[in-house]
This record gives sequence, C-alpha cells and structure tokens, in this order.
Amino acid sequence: MTPDTVIDIWREAMFLIVVMVSVIVMPSLVVGLAVSTFQAATQINEQTLSFLPRLLTTLMSVILAGPWLLRRVLDFTEQLITSIPFMLG
Repeated sequence: MTPDTVIDIWREAMFLIVVMVSVIVMPSLVVGLAVSTFQAATQINEQTLSFLPRLLTTLMSVILAGPWLLRRVLDFTEQLITSIPFMLG
C-alpha cells in the first residue's frame, strides 16, 4: 500500500464526513438564523423558541436524508472492503 493510496482513502472518507455533516447541520443553521432574526426583531428572548425549531429541523433532515446518507456510507465501506486485495499485493 502506497502513501498515495492511503491519502486517497483518507480524502474520500473526509469528503463523505463533510457531506454527511453538511446535509444534517445546514438546514438547522438556516432555521436558527431565521429564528434568531425573528427574536431580534421582536425582542423575545425565549430559549425554547430557538432550540425547538432547530431540533425538529435536524430530526427531519436525518429522517429525510438518512437513507441516502446510509447508502453513501455503505457504498464507501463496500468499495473499501473490496479493494483490500488489490491494495495488499
């Protein structure tokens, strides 16, 4: 196994992690920004008003994107396992 192979595998794994995190976190960030803007405009400082919409948005994004994300992880794992014999020799 060459260092280039290890770097390629590491790069693919890091890209997969970034995609997974961004799919889950980005909708929550957008909703949090909207709620914070609403709170600043109305001067309401209720903690649950900012927490609950972000929680629900994160749960919905996990529910909706979960199967797709799981398929991406399984494809990466399958690709990694099937390429082991070619990496060894």
